[in-house]
Amino acid sequence: MGRMLTESLVALAAAGSTALVGAMATDAWHVARSGVLRLFGTGTSKAPEEQPGLVARLDADAALVAGAQDAESARQSLLPAWRLRLEEFLREHPEAAEDVRAFTERTIAVLPRPEQHRVQHVVASDHARVFAAQFGNVIIHRESDEPS
Repeated sequence: MGRMLTESLVALAAAGSTALVGAMATDAWHVARSGVLRLFGTGTSKAPEEQPGLVARLDADAALVAGAQDAESARQSLLPAWRLRLEEFLREHPEAAEDVRAFTERTIAVLPRPEQHRVQHVVASDHARVFAAQFGNVIIHRESDEPS
């Protein structure tokens, strides 16, 4: 059995795949495509042109999104496969986590506004409460359980 990924690496793979498929069929595609080719070349001497299978997969998936009547639905269908590819990449190259993070941030930065997705994982344990928000604030006023 292969190495298990930590929760943070699984979340990183999810964020990276979301950014990648979000860029398909947008003006940000060239940045995402070249970034993922560089990323998957990490740890190898392979230049992008020496990765024909990856190049073909990227181009085919982008063409599917571009030709779909519902591009967002097409992206959502492709998302799990790219998440698995990134998880496998991180399993083989855990030292590349910072590269995946940088790829994700660069890609998100150039996405058209509606495609800029954020991933947030919140975990509570031992009867804890978690209050989280994206793009805003959460203000909690806790009233004491004890009588005054």
